[in-house]
Amino acid sequence: MKIEIPPSHPRYKSLLIREKLVEGFEKGLVVPQGLIAQGRGEAFDYLIGEKTESFAVKAIEAAAALLLLSEKPVISVNGNATALVGEELVDFSNASRIPLEINLFYRTEERVNKIRDYLLELGAKYLYWQADGVLPGLESNRRLVATRGILSADTVLVMLEDGDRTEALRRLGKNVIAVDLNPLSRTSLAANITIVDNVVRAVPLLKQKYFELSKRPREVSKQIITEYDNRRIISESLDYMSKRLRELVGNLLTQNT
Repeated sequence: MKIEIPPSHPRYKSLLIREKLVEGFEKGLVVPQGLIAQGRGEAFDYLIGEKTESFAVKAIEAAAALLLLSEKPVISVNGNATALVGEELVDFSNASRIPLEINLFYRTEERVNKIRDYLLELGAKYLYWQADGVLPGLESNRRLVATRGILSADTVLVMLEDGDRTEALRRLGKNVIAVDLNPLSRTSLAANITIVDNVVRAVPLLKQKYFELSKRPREVSKQIITEYDNRRIISESLDYMSKRLRELVGNLLTQNT
């Protein structure tokens, strides 16, 4: 059932995201498990105040720099990412010529085809969907990848990801950029660069930073990567969440006195 959400609603943006996922589910892009995963991520989004904080901006800038310096980057997309930021990802891919690759845990040919058709309808020019290669060390359907895509990539951007594939990609010597609202997930801890932010905010900003840096000397991007410390970024995100929780508790106690 589709309802009209008034912009004045305090949960307006969050409810719009939910509606996008429900629409994606109805189109066959998103599986029920993806709706559950969204709820988990949404809880962490509450903890950071549903805004892009400084630690995420630093990670996004580093991610843009790494994508620019990479020889063969690939953007991995699943059902949730397609439903939430499909248009933004297609625009970024087309403009940067960084290919998209469909990679799914709950993989069926029917679902792959639906996501493929949806992305093509949005105008995707660089898209892999046929899995003719296998990531070693994985048993799930995440192991099925394109030989010319993820399997031969030097850098992979993943969103709403499973930790086991991120770990497998790192074992192969690939750089992994993760967008994950949970800073303690296996994906976040295993990635080279962890963007603790919601994909609906992170992807547009990543595109902006990428093209800003593309106009500057490569040495600027190299310096950003040299100075970047992912453990510090994750620590900053956790410190921010802890501080915000303490403030919320303090406000609550003040209201009760």
